[in-house]
Amino acid sequence: MATKSSKRYNQRRSNLDSLKVYTLDEAVSIFEKCKPTAKYDETVTLNFQLGIKPDQADQLVRGAVSLPHGSGKTVRVVCFSKGEEAKQAQAAGADFIGAEELVQKVLQGWLDFDAVVAHPDMMREVSKLGRVLGPRGLMPTPKTGTVTPDVGKAVKELKAGRVEYKNDKTAGVHVVCGKASFDSEKLKENVRVVAKAIRDSKPASSKGDYFKQIVLSMTQGPGVRLQPSSL
Repeated sequence: MATKSSKRYNQRRSNLDSLKVYTLDEAVSIFEKCKPTAKYDETVTLNFQLGIKPDQADQLVRGAVSLPHGSGKTVRVVCFSKGEEAKQAQAAGADFIGAEELVQKVLQGWLDFDAVVAHPDMMREVSKLGRVLGPRGLMPTPKTGTVTPDVGKAVKELKAGRVEYKNDKTAGVHVVCGKASFDSEKLKENVRVVAKAIRDSKPASSKGDYFKQIVLSMTQGPGVRLQPSSL
């Protein structure tokens, strides 16, 4: 039996035509009319359906992008490092810093963090966490800049609003780009920066239309389809 939409959801949905594809300016205007009904600040996400073959290793889309106005989320960052690098991570605002003992803590089930940074010298130990961090999308990697000698810089970027992205098995990519409370111009700038990052990550072997569909959505609101050309 189909799930019945709530009255609030339907009220918000009435502000848009589900068959229409909107420009970014039009979409953000619709969001302004759809006043958030939740008691919390809803997250705004940009969702892509890409023209890639996710089962082919040379067509994976993965990377990271720094949002000019942050994600609106408080990010708890773990940094695996020692000595001078640990001091740099602390100065940059890392929430938890450690080496082998911190690896053991995570292996024992502690997961109270949102992002992970590691110095290359620590990767032999951190690799033990693959089965724990991998399925959660938290495993650090050089490709996203989370395995780096400059751990201070990586921590600072994550705390400021650097977000990672990776396609799923259906060729979808979902990237947080702000909060419902964001000023419209700031939200649009974040969205454009995310769209450019995904566009720049297009695999060379991907043929045909790359952006199959782009949808901007809020946590408890309907999605608004976007015209790629407006991004």
